[in-house]
Amino acid sequence: MARMRGLYPIVDLDTLARRSIAPLAFAEAVLTARPPLLQLRAKRQTPREVLQLLTELKPLCARTGTLLFANDRPDLALLAGVDGVHVGQDDVPLSAVRRLPGALRVGVSTHNQAQLATALAERPDYVAFGPIFSTTSKENADPALGLEALARASEQARAAGVPLVAIGGLTMKLAAELCEVPLLAAVISDLLADGDAVAAIAARARAWQTALG
Repeated sequence: MARMRGLYPIVDLDTLARRSIAPLAFAEAVLTARPPLLQLRAKRQTPREVLQLLTELKPLCARTGTLLFANDRPDLALLAGVDGVHVGQDDVPLSAVRRLPGALRVGVSTHNQAQLATALAERPDYVAFGPIFSTTSKENADPALGLEALARASEQARAAGVPLVAIGGLTMKLAAELCEVPLLAAVISDLLADGDAVAAIAARARAWQTALG
């Protein structure tokens, strides 16, 4: 994973529900870009529903060599047999996830320099840093950090040998600036910027992957 860069699409069920887009259709569209990672973010669904979706997404991701991450729930990630779990500052800590059976990869969200330094010391499989810009995809989001903070975070992550994921308010207009930093870009809303049609979503995803290299 240390060499991974490019698009990190998030299958965010709240965002997709507001646009009446089926999660699997969205996933199939963004996977045409062959992103290195894909995450299912399901905040309001029951564990049974999340497990079912992870199980259905797993073969889709396998076909493109994309690692599938569950959000928040290492137990469901293990039950579904997916590649990893993404945890936030208030979720199960990285040290606890590593004590679970199996070999889940773990990504950790950070929202300031102190959290970033703490996460990097534990050497997760990747560290997410943001929001870089204001975002509407997350309720009660932390303050936007900006590109200068992202550049500093990139230097810290590179020194620690941990891949960096930028997240929060990322748009295609900023891709040229983002690609100057070796990172993965977690994108939700901007994948829908050209419309809700599957073809438009797929084209947007491929454009992101090309822009980020």
